[in-house]
Amino acid sequence: MHHTDDPTTFYARLHQDAPIQQIGESSFYAVGSWDLIAEAVSRPDDFSSNLTATMVWHDDGTVSEFPVAGLGDAMHVLATADGPRHRDHRTLVMPSVSPARIRALEPQVRRLVADAWRSGLHDGRIDWVAAIAGRIPMAVVTELLGLRTDALDDLTRWAVATNVLIDGVITPAQLATATAAVAELTAHLSHALTERMAGGGNGSDNSTALSQIADRVTEGRLDHDEAVMILFQLVAAGAESTTTLLSSAVWLLSRHPDTEAELRREPALIPVFVEEALRLETPFRGHFRHVVSDTTLGGTALPAGAHVFLMWGAGNRDPARFDDPAIIDLDPAARRSHLAFGKGLHLCVGAALARLQARIAIEHLLAETPAVRLDADGSRWEEGVLARKLATLPVIVGDV
Repeated sequence: MHHTDDPTTFYARLHQDAPIQQIGESSFYAVGSWDLIAEAVSRPDDFSSNLTATMVWHDDGTVSEFPVAGLGDAMHVLATADGPRHRDHRTLVMPSVSPARIRALEPQVRRLVADAWRSGLHDGRIDWVAAIAGRIPMAVVTELLGLRTDALDDLTRWAVATNVLIDGVITPAQLATATAAVAELTAHLSHALTERMAGGGNGSDNSTALSQIADRVTEGRLDHDEAVMILFQLVAAGAESTTTLLSSAVWLLSRHPDTEAELRREPALIPVFVEEALRLETPFRGHFRHVVSDTTLGGTALPAGAHVFLMWGAGNRDPARFDDPAIIDLDPAARRSHLAFGKGLHLCVGAALARLQARIAIEHLLAETPAVRLDADGSRWEEGVLARKLATLPVIVGDV
C-alpha cells in the first residue's frame, strides 16, 4: 500500500487477495469487502466507533499509531460515540437536518451556486473546485448550524486540515497541521457556543443545531466540551465530504460524455447519477473501528486494542457485490446501494444535505454549459495516501 492517485489498485488487492489485510506490522487492519464491512458495523460491541488512534504514514513506508483518545473517553461524540451516547447526540442534531429543513434550504442553495458561478467565471473558464465545490458546502453548513458566516475561509481551511485525522491516513507533516487546526477550530466553536448561550451570534433562529445544542448545555444536559466536539464533527465532516462529492461528480461527468448526454436529456436522472458518483468516488475512504476484545472477522484473528479501517470506497467497488462495479449505471430500477454515507447505526446525518447540493450544482453546470469540458492541463489531484480529492478542476465554459 503506498501513495497513489488511484486507490482502486489497492481495492483490487483487497478484493482478489484477502478482504482483511494487516497494514505493515502495525495495529491497523484494512477491511475491503462489502460483506465484512457490513458485518463489522453490525457488531458495535466488538467494534467500537470510538476514534482511539489514527495511522501515521512515514516516508519509508512504515505505519505508526497516533493515539487520539482512550476507549470510552468523553471526547467521543456523535459519529465516534457508541450506544445510548451516540443515540442521544444523534437525536439532538436530527431536527436541524430534517427533510423539511433540507427542502426549505433549496432556494438558498440555488442562489449560492448561481452567485458563486457568476463570481468564479472568468474568460470562459471556471475552477469548479475553487468557485463551487470548495465554497458552497461550508456556506450551507454554517447556515444550517447557525454559525456566523464571516469566518467561512478559516472554517474551510480548518475542516480540510482536521479531516485527515478522521479519514484515517496521515503523514507527519499533516499531523502537525491537523493538530494546530483542531485547536483553532475548537476555540472558534467554543466561542460561538458561549456567545449563543448568552443570546448573541445568529441568535434569532432557534431551529439551528447551534441553538439546540446551546439550549441543552444551558439546561445542564450536555457538557460544554462535549457540545463543542459535536459541532466540530458537523463542521469538519459535513462540509469537506460534500466538497469532494461535488468535485468528483463533475470529474466523472467530464470523462463520460454518454452519461452527460443522458442527464441533459433526462434531468430527473441526476439524483441517480449522484448516487453512482458517491459509490465510485467515495468522499471518505474509510473510518476506524476499535477492536474492544480479542475477536475474529472473516476468519482473521483481531487482538484487543487493534483498529480496523473500514474502507467504504473498496466496499463500493466490490465485484462480489456489483456486476461491473466500475460502470456508471443510471437505471433507477437497478438502485445500486453504496456505503459512502456509512451503514447501520452511524449512517451519516447529513446525507440528504449532500445529495441536495450535488443535485443543484450539477443542474446548474448543465444549464450553463453546452458540454462539460475540462482544461486538460489544469486538473490536479491532491497528493496523499489513498487521497482522492481534486485540488483544481478548471471547466471550459463556452461554445464547443
